[in-house]
Amino acid sequence: MDAMKKQAAIDALNHIMELELAGVVRYTHYSLMVYGYNRIPIVSWLKGNADESLAHAHKAGELVTLLGGHPSLKIGALLETEQHDIGDILRESLDLETTALSAYYALLKIVEGNSVLLEEYAREMIVAEELHLDEVNKMLRRPGAIEVFAAS
Repeated sequence: MDAMKKQAAIDALNHIMELELAGVVRYTHYSLMVYGYNRIPIVSWLKGNADESLAHAHKAGELVTLLGGHPSLKIGALLETEQHDIGDILRESLDLETTALSAYYALLKIVEGNSVLLEEYAREMIVAEELHLDEVNKMLRRPGAIEVFAAS
């Protein structure tokens, strides 16, 4: 991989790391804001997402150092919407996962044909993010609805 592509990959990985770290904070916050009868399974799911985001951030950081780069100390945007209904939280999660998915696709575009390791990593993460999107989308559907949820 030439120096310019390597730097672009490092920048993309640092952006991913920042997004995933923001995911840790957001999912942790969401888990604290859930109330009602279904609190326990939803909180558990949100905490699991926070743990997974931390693992994703760590992996991106490891790849930054593998390439000889310096992992970012920044964190992605943390917008407090003050909306804590489960539907609002899930719609925000959908946006979060969509943003992460775009970042992984951007990385794939940079490294495709230049690094099998980074290509496989990007593809693996794209699969994971697309499955997360599907999971959230299904949670946003009304019981019995089979059509894909579309935000109004």
